[in-house]
Amino acid sequence: MITVECIDELADYAGVKAEVAAVTEQAMRGELDFEGALDARVALLEGLDEAAIDRCREERVALMPGARVLVQTMRAHGAYCLLVSGGFTRFAEPVAEAIGFDRVAANVLVIEDGRLTGRVRKPIVGAQGKREALLDSARALGLGPAETLAVGDGANDIPMLCAAGLGIAYRAKPAVAAAASARIEANDLTALLYLQGYKRSTWVN
Repeated sequence: MITVECIDELADYAGVKAEVAAVTEQAMRGELDFEGALDARVALLEGLDEAAIDRCREERVALMPGARVLVQTMRAHGAYCLLVSGGFTRFAEPVAEAIGFDRVAANVLVIEDGRLTGRVRKPIVGAQGKREALLDSARALGLGPAETLAVGDGANDIPMLCAAGLGIAYRAKPAVAAAASARIEANDLTALLYLQGYKRSTWVN
């Protein structure tokens, strides 16, 4: 839903972007355990001023083209939209509000005395956490897995994509594209509206 990896950008404010970004890329490709990789990256942010989070969000986080139209159109036609992120609530919640999601599931950075402690609240929303967030929401709505759609680009999205009735890899890493039931390599997020059968005239702009 956004154009950057928030943890990489936040790490820049701590002076460790290159180190963190390298681990992020490996985790996205599925070469590292996501939970362990997240703990290791967040540990490098220990001591960072909490104000850097809001500054990073304001200066560097931009919505993916088509994100708002996608979610607003789906919700206007009765869909329930859940933003599931392996990132952090301090980024995901404002993004979800700006786009129009119903709910957010994301990780919580532990902050004490206005500074990051280098820890993430457990349990971590990783590969299985994303899958369970999808299935829990479906059950709460009285829906079966076949009535759900999930979209992702990283290896920690694979269990969620496989559990959904339609799992879509969006400009994804090769392992994710191979595991998904459909993939989108071009166009913006409104391609997902065409995929669901929405005519252009029904979009909410």
